[in-house]
Amino acid sequence: MKTRTIEDGKAKRKPAAQAKADAVAKAKAAAPDLAARIGSAPKTKFRGDPDIFGRLVEDHDRHRALLAMIEETTGKSPDREAVFQELVKELKAHAAAEEQALWSTVMRDPATTDDARHAVAEHKEIEDMLADLAARDMASPGWLRRFAGLKDEYLHHIGEEEQKQFVAAEKHLQSADVRYMRGVFNRRKKEEKAAAKVEKKIKLKD
Repeated sequence: MKTRTIEDGKAKRKPAAQAKADAVAKAKAAAPDLAARIGSAPKTKFRGDPDIFGRLVEDHDRHRALLAMIEETTGKSPDREAVFQELVKELKAHAAAEEQALWSTVMRDPATTDDARHAVAEHKEIEDMLADLAARDMASPGWLRRFAGLKDEYLHHIGEEEQKQFVAAEKHLQSADVRYMRGVFNRRKKEEKAAAKVEKKIKLKD
């Protein structure tokens, strides 16, 4: 397949710093008074890209901000509850939409099947960790310890996607594919987020 080398003729690429700032602003809507200190997120050539990979990184930066905002909260505060609920709905909707828009297509190519399967498997692991956290007392030290584990797992997951899996997938997609995928992702994510619920189920051992 032809590798995508040019941008969409009409869509404009955002400067990386602006794309990141826009994503953080969306996260802060959940709790405007909380700081969202995500620092220098890992570099990726896709940040600000007008097509599917840039759209996914935009969500990743939003999620980085939500994770940082939760760390600014204490106890079972309204802010912690609000931001955690937003994080759960965001991650569940993002994963479902990403699987339909990107990984379902990538999985058909033997060269990238393993990456797609790996990403989908990690989505399930992260969803289990979210359900486990939701079922536990937010005010307990154990909740913060488990949250730190979720944060590490998720940051590793999106870092691997941005640095390796997206790069590999892009080489096997046409320009038309990545433009079309963004539209699919946006539609599916909106539907999934509207229907998303915070599942509460102990899934991990102490």
